[in-house]
Amino acid sequence: MATEIASEALMGETLVRAARGWIGTPYQHQASLKGVGCDCLGLLRGVWRELRGAEPEIVPPYAPDWAGDGAETMYEAFARHLRAVTPGDLASGDVALFRMAARGPARHCGIVAARGGRLTLIHARQNKQVSEELLSRFWRARLAGLFRL
Repeated sequence: MATEIASEALMGETLVRAARGWIGTPYQHQASLKGVGCDCLGLLRGVWRELRGAEPEIVPPYAPDWAGDGAETMYEAFARHLRAVTPGDLASGDVALFRMAARGPARHCGIVAARGGRLTLIHARQNKQVSEELLSRFWRARLAGLFRL
């Protein structure tokens, strides 16, 4: 059990280090190229490729605001390829999924990190570049799921 926990912590550190390498990448809808452009999902896809190789499935086209049929497409895809964890087990290196509208499907994601003893979020936001910010009350209130590689 201790070996498994140590292995997860090491994977989390590796994931955070890779994600921090994307900081400053401009926002570009559906892109996933470090230093060139990405959106929130593109950041996760790019980090996946760096750490795991080929992406596990092809991402279908999606609107910039993820408008659609209301399906939990992102949540379901994460559940297929990542292991769900509870908020009580939140750790650096976890992938956080957010519901931006109270009754809408989850449409935003980021990678949880730690800096100075506080949890942060590395993510790409529309019209901004990949950045790291405090995992604030705003983000915690919108949390729809947590996953681990």
